[in-house]
Amino acid sequence: MNGKIVGGVIVGAAALVGAAIWYLQVYGFYDRVELAAGETPVELTSLASGLPEAIIADDFQAIDADSSPIRYRACFTTPMSQAMLSETYTPYLEAVPLTGPGWFDCYDAEEVGVALEEGRAIAFTGEQNIYYGIDRVVAIMDDGRGFVWHQINHCGEEVFDGNPPPQDCPDPEGYKAETPQESESNG
Repeated sequence: MNGKIVGGVIVGAAALVGAAIWYLQVYGFYDRVELAAGETPVELTSLASGLPEAIIADDFQAIDADSSPIRYRACFTTPMSQAMLSETYTPYLEAVPLTGPGWFDCYDAEEVGVALEEGRAIAFTGEQNIYYGIDRVVAIMDDGRGFVWHQINHCGEEVFDGNPPPQDCPDPEGYKAETPQESESNG
């Protein structure tokens, strides 16, 4: 009889811990992003200047979490055509949409991934190294829907694995994201 009680306590505790972990991963760490007055919701990096520039983004919704720099997800719509965007903004060649929580239903990584493979969506650089080793990626579908996520770049892949940064990467020690204009004036 005592074995049944001990076993029940162990199973009950494991179920509670499992439920808590599931809740925290799916709901607990995420917050809806509220934009400040005048804040630009979506930016793409210009081919001409190398700087992020605001684009038209309607119906913007986003979530983020302090627990990880790659938990950012956003959805929006834009009247801007893929052709115009492609002529003006920097493409992101190795875009891999990261899944988001199921309750954030405007964002579907699987749909975006298939659309990128089929050419119905184009990925653009939102901002390189928005955090060290993390890029903001923006994909625009042919129907005007847009999706945003953070993705680890080649600098982050190496450094986060404990390796030294590749030669074309900034030094992670004391890293401060600088705009190209700031780095030109410093160097």
